[in-house]
Amino acid sequence: MALALYSASAAFHAPVVAPRASVVMETKADLQTLAKELNPVVGYWDPLKLSDLNLWGQGEEATIGWLREAEIKHGRIAMAGFVGFIVHANSIRMQGMAPELMAIPTGITAPEVWDAMPEIAKWQIILFVGVMEAWRENKVVLAAEGQTHYMKGGKPGYFPTFDMVPHPVPFNLYDPWKVMTKKTEEQKAKGRLIEINNGRLAMIGLFGFIAESQVPGSVPLLKGVIAPYAGDVMQPFVTNVFTTYGTPIV
Repeated sequence: MALALYSASAAFHAPVVAPRASVVMETKADLQTLAKELNPVVGYWDPLKLSDLNLWGQGEEATIGWLREAEIKHGRIAMAGFVGFIVHANSIRMQGMAPELMAIPTGITAPEVWDAMPEIAKWQIILFVGVMEAWRENKVVLAAEGQTHYMKGGKPGYFPTFDMVPHPVPFNLYDPWKVMTKKTEEQKAKGRLIEINNGRLAMIGLFGFIAESQVPGSVPLLKGVIAPYAGDVMQPFVTNVFTTYGTPIV
């Protein structure tokens, strides 16, 4: 009987939960220190006093967490967008793409490539981004990995793995090729600084591309390099399934 009870108890076990990471609510002083590490020349610069805000009544430290996450996230998107703009501006195509995408003509500007994409392809991109955003914000997913929300002391820029997804996912977005497993904490810390600086530069670079394409000559270094675009980059869905009688509602 004892053996039977032991076997039964051994068969039942609680799910494994990763140990909780340390919770660190960054302060304005931490931002000032980080700014010096990122760029000793410029240092801390916050002309809009964003770090003094109290967004949604969550407190200044929670607001700083939100700002840190927003900068890292936008920097990553800008880096992808910067490379994507160059790829499409040079009519580079990947083999194996859907026939509808391969049918997009070459020799057009990067924004015109977006305009030429099928509507369903555009909405797939928007939906994918939404799913990734929801996964990043999910407190259950974060808790399973010992993490917490960035406005509650969690790591800014942390993106959880897909271990909780029922369908197998071959890699995670943070370290798909497992190159970070052999890095020391000092190397990781340096890498995070490099990522933020590269993201900031990419945001400036991408907006430089867009500005020159919309207002030729507005970026002297890009004059004659970036082809002009007659459309409106701020209205990516001017003509779409939601357009009614020629009046866009999205």
